[in-house]
Amino acid sequence: MLHMFKKWIKKLGILLLFLFLSLNVITAFHAYKFTHFYDDATPLKKPEEMSGTEKFSAMFFGVNYPKKKNTDSFLLPHKNVYLKNNDSLLIEAWESYNLPNQNRVFSKTVIMFHGHGGNKSGVLKEAEAFDSMGYRVFLVDFRAHGNSQGNVCTIGFSETNDVLIAYNYIKQKYNEDIILWGISMGAATILKAVDEYNLKPIKIICEMPFATLQDAVKGRVRMMKLPEQPISTLLTFWGGTQQGFWAFGYKPKEYVSKIKCPILLQWGKQDPRVSSKETYDIYNAINSKKQLIVYDSAAHQSLCKHDFEKWYINVDSFLKN
Repeated sequence: MLHMFKKWIKKLGILLLFLFLSLNVITAFHAYKFTHFYDDATPLKKPEEMSGTEKFSAMFFGVNYPKKKNTDSFLLPHKNVYLKNNDSLLIEAWESYNLPNQNRVFSKTVIMFHGHGGNKSGVLKEAEAFDSMGYRVFLVDFRAHGNSQGNVCTIGFSETNDVLIAYNYIKQKYNEDIILWGISMGAATILKAVDEYNLKPIKIICEMPFATLQDAVKGRVRMMKLPEQPISTLLTFWGGTQQGFWAFGYKPKEYVSKIKCPILLQWGKQDPRVSSKETYDIYNAINSKKQLIVYDSAAHQSLCKHDFEKWYINVDSFLKN
């Protein structure tokens, strides 16, 4: 009887080890795919459009995310600017300017950063609003996004250098006040960059930043309707390990406490990715002048497009006061 029990325990142990190793392999594949964008990837299919083989492959090995190219429908006069980051990748940006018959004089620039998987053409509504308020706008494609070079995204960890080179470009060219605006990953990256490089913007606007990188992964897992644990922990571990950094130490809620300029934090109450707790963790950690605006019916989306009037009034008031 004891012999049979030991054999059963051994088989159970082997089975659990197999499941543990399999789960690690699967999450490692998914973490890799989530941090890479491909120039030649086919557009993603909806689950109902996939064949059985495609669903199996997507479930166990992840999918290739296409690099979303910009649609240049920017109505403002602008030019392309190319900056080289610390990985020798060319980062593309759009810089607005006045036409000869315009008498406006810019004294401030809003540098704008999109979210994960997006690009600068996805924030044109916000850019045009900032222009109407009287600011020069500088829209940046993060590495591996839009028309910028590269295929590897670190969800904001290394992208802080993309923030730095954009900040330095505007500062050196115009020597004027700078406002930083970002959405989702862009907002979290701003908070890390300001702390990391001791940047001195006069104001920061953050829309739906995640509190920690693991929180961001949890939000992603929730969207996939999977159990948060242990999947989010494994995805965070493998994503950071593959990119060479300790992902559990990436915490915007801690960076924000060291920032001295005024911060406007905006969040949609129906956001399935960034939780109320995350938002208030960040807000409560801010030690400078701060303001929190909640959009009751908004999810994880452009708040400007969702409720333009409310967004415009609050952002304009924050920047003027």
